[in-house]
Amino acid sequence: MGKVNWKPGNMVYPLPAALISCGWNEENYNLITISWTGTVCTNPPMVYISVRPERHSYDLIKESGEFVINLTTKSMAKETDWCGVKSGKDFNKFKETGLTPIAGEQVKAPIVKESPISIECKVKEIVSLGSHDMFIADVVNVVADEAYLDPETGSFDLSKAEPIAYSHGHYFALGEGLGRFGHSVQKKKNIKRKK
Repeated sequence: MGKVNWKPGNMVYPLPAALISCGWNEENYNLITISWTGTVCTNPPMVYISVRPERHSYDLIKESGEFVINLTTKSMAKETDWCGVKSGKDFNKFKETGLTPIAGEQVKAPIVKESPISIECKVKEIVSLGSHDMFIADVVNVVADEAYLDPETGSFDLSKAEPIAYSHGHYFALGEGLGRFGHSVQKKKNIKRKK
């Protein structure tokens, strides 16, 4: 079997199925489901989201200069999809989905209580690209659910939260771990056996 050429398109999958919360008071809080999101830089910590200008959340994010990336879980799959197909112009998405807005620490936009990780962001730059505009943002705070913290090490175990991903119009639960970063070059410890 050979390779087949397709027309240029977005084929970088899977991607996170993230709920972006925005707005600056309870009257205009909104949620939008986005997969065009990711890391831009480690130091300083920066991320991006890409949003179509016609989306209701676009103006809320542009005006406030803030948003929160809320990672989603298997138990939130229905709500995540619903927030992606319905408009905040027509619905109060928090009320309709039963998701809980709670105050952010460093931004006026709310975080989603049910999310295992919420990443508070302040917009640094908006880049117009075509169908979407990219909001490049500084990460100003990360809120983690204590339910997924190891009590001994304090490390976060996202796999326990059962995160979901988006690929070609479908949502997927993430599977088993295959190894830790660097495992392919990690030296095995020589264990001397007692005779």
